[in-house]
Amino acid sequence: MDNATPHEPNASDEASGDRRRISRKGLLKAAIVASAAPLLAGGGVALARDAAPSGGGALLAPTPQCDDGDDTTPPQMEGPYFKPNSPRRTSLVTPGTPGVPLTVSGYVFGRACRPISGALLDFWQADTNGSYDMAQYAFRGHQFTGADGSFSLTTIMPGLYPGRTRHIHVKAQAPGGRILTTQLYFPGEPRNNTDALFDPELLMNVRSVGNGRQGTFDFVLDVAQTPGPTDLPTDPPGSTWTPGTSYSAGDRVTYGGVAYRCRQAHRSLTGWEPPNVPALWERG
Repeated sequence: MDNATPHEPNASDEASGDRRRISRKGLLKAAIVASAAPLLAGGGVALARDAAPSGGGALLAPTPQCDDGDDTTPPQMEGPYFKPNSPRRTSLVTPGTPGVPLTVSGYVFGRACRPISGALLDFWQADTNGSYDMAQYAFRGHQFTGADGSFSLTTIMPGLYPGRTRHIHVKAQAPGGRILTTQLYFPGEPRNNTDALFDPELLMNVRSVGNGRQGTFDFVLDVAQTPGPTDLPTDPPGSTWTPGTSYSAGDRVTYGGVAYRCRQAHRSLTGWEPPNVPALWERG
């Protein structure tokens, strides 16, 4: 059933009027990793874990990220261009595909900040000319998160079409859970100000790399998890990372059997395990 994508109409398309809170832990995390923020393409809002205010300015509302388990990724409408049964693949392009190269990566968490393994992510988008393929499955594909909750999508920058800003559609579902239908947006897009569906909480963190772009986004699904983030094991099997340790840029550790390299000097804290803070640790 790899080619079958589960779909429950209206399962997660309900509007939510609740504004997500900025938690104390989220603010602290933002302040600590401020200098690790990558440059944004055209400006915009970075993930809260990657950016903080400078010069004493007010902190912008964070995009969805895992802090105290009180923030979940907001849903958005499915739109008219969804097709079920997309192929299972992590790349939507071939060597000859026209458009600006784009990779989107991140993690899928539950409400207790624990990564969700085997979560389904089903992506679809317009081509570089702003058209959707309704006859076949161009620029459509689903994948499952790894053991650490990570995902990576290789595609191109979606084109514009009348009435909408630049965006990528996605359905996210934890194993056996409800489907979250939402959309991801790009910072610095002029049409962000005129698109009635645009939600700044769904902005990706995007930077220029060579002739392409790299975007990051973490999904937080409404999935109950135990134990909570403060009860996580501090030394899981196959790990050399430990809380309360001073790490320097370039230091290497393992966590959950996966190798990571430190991106910025910091003192580790429980809840900042390498899979949870890509601003501080990168795989490899």
